[in-house]
Amino acid sequence: MSVILGLNAFHADAAACLLIDGKLVGAVAEERLGSREKHTSRFPENAIRWLLTSNGLRLRDVTHVALPRNPNANRLAKVAWVAMNPVRGVAAALEHFNRSQKTASMLDRLAAICDENPATVAFETVNVEHHLAHIASAYYLSPFDGMAAGLSYDASGDFASAMAARCEGNRIEILDRVTLPDSLGFFYTALCQFIGFDQFGEEYKVMGLAPYGDDRYADLMREMVKTSDGGWFRLGGGYFGMHEGGESGDIDADGRLVMGRLYTAKLSRKLGAPRRRDGEISQREKDIARSTQVRFEEVAVHCLNRLHREVPTERLVMAGGCALNGVANARILRETPFTTPYLQAAASDDGTCLGAAYWVWHNTLERTERFHMRHAFWGPEYPASRLLHAADRSGVPILDCAGDDKLIETASALIAKGRVVGWYQGRSEWGPRALGNRSILANPAIPTMKETINAKIKRRESFRPFAPSVLAEDVDTYFEQSVASPFMMHVVKIRCAWRERLPAVTHVDGTGRLQTVDRDSNPLYYRLISAVKRHTGIGMVLNTSFNENEPVVDTPEQAIDCFLRTDMDALCLGRLVLIKPERG
Repeated sequence: MSVILGLNAFHADAAACLLIDGKLVGAVAEERLGSREKHTSRFPENAIRWLLTSNGLRLRDVTHVALPRNPNANRLAKVAWVAMNPVRGVAAALEHFNRSQKTASMLDRLAAICDENPATVAFETVNVEHHLAHIASAYYLSPFDGMAAGLSYDASGDFASAMAARCEGNRIEILDRVTLPDSLGFFYTALCQFIGFDQFGEEYKVMGLAPYGDDRYADLMREMVKTSDGGWFRLGGGYFGMHEGGESGDIDADGRLVMGRLYTAKLSRKLGAPRRRDGEISQREKDIARSTQVRFEEVAVHCLNRLHREVPTERLVMAGGCALNGVANARILRETPFTTPYLQAAASDDGTCLGAAYWVWHNTLERTERFHMRHAFWGPEYPASRLLHAADRSGVPILDCAGDDKLIETASALIAKGRVVGWYQGRSEWGPRALGNRSILANPAIPTMKETINAKIKRRESFRPFAPSVLAEDVDTYFEQSVASPFMMHVVKIRCAWRERLPAVTHVDGTGRLQTVDRDSNPLYYRLISAVKRHTGIGMVLNTSFNENEPVVDTPEQAIDCFLRTDMDALCLGRLVLIKPERG
């Protein structure tokens, strides 16, 4: 028996996954467990314990530990950069050395976490280059057995920011890399910081703000990110600075990842003073967001068209933090020859543990059996007795629906009537999106629903849209672009006739961040949306993550706590329905 433990450790979005004889049995980000810090870089000890315990295994049973980091990758590019930047290079090299030392002590650390004697543990450690792990997380989990084009792009990993590959059979052939300091992810994050969103992982706010602006800074953006017919992309000189070491994994006193500033004074001379985080968002910030998003899309389309010339197929697999840009993903399908995508649900660095694990399965072990990840529900699930115990302590009246039929009818009626409903079912989602097991649901046809949810629960920026979960067979009814998007990875235009009828999920530019729901991947959620359709005539619900400025809830106790401290109207906790009395 082979037991492969994949780890993203000592890096943001720490996570772990487990494969038993090539089958994925679990995957979870560390932020969902333990101290629950968003994007945490803490060692994923809680994730590891859950994976082993829930599968009846000990650390001594693990045959391989897969790590999505290869210190020997891109060595020439690293040496060249240090030679040109000796002061910053020394600091960055020290950080690299410290992280390597942590990795080297992996055996002892894992043994201590799992309360085992290191002498009884004999796993093989395999290092996989960062972007190769990203591509593997998409390709090896995809349904494709013929040739597919692979792209990974993000801020950085193993001193590269992008990788292009040809994928076929068990083989991922690396065609090219973009190495630092050139990085499309750095470009986007630097402008995100300039606009005032200076915490780790806030790039989605720029995407949400962009439709409120005009593309006033197109010339500047083309100067900041350059493309050429024979190349990928490169950053314009003087606008960006790589961090000075010691920052990429540090955590501050509030549990947030420390971010080094990625833009230089040259950008301020062009655009004026950067916005403070607590400052007003002016039209300038909206215009910068729009120009940033447009240039990002242009460069992404350029790269994908070039990739298609080298890998002429309609099949595309993508991962990396930049692959979470849903607006760009939809444009790629419109403006490149790629028509059949598979995007890893955990496209950020959490997903690299999955790619590293499957790279070991297919390459180190040379196994040919493929595993298609059809859904994203790979996190913990809790027994009905624990759900009941958590519900009992809430003090809210409990309706025990016993079976699925009564649960579906009760929940769909509440949603149709305009109640905001927490939906907590089965195993938690893998990746950043709530996809129907740890979700807050509402009726998208109610004009005030977006404002209601923000006032009751989310308390977030008004420019950020909520997502529609749609029955897969109804996508063409409501959307201009027919896309299969089970992991909520595409932002597409809602048909003009439906925009006023779906105000709570229609963004200012007429788009919606689409999740398609089919009967096989999540039968209960599919039935719920179908029941809502019977009540409202619309095969759709508004879906937002079950949380309040925290990681998405994982345990039933966390769900109850969020339910009680917010103005959520009802909670479906498994087959238990808790309904707060209506206020007079």
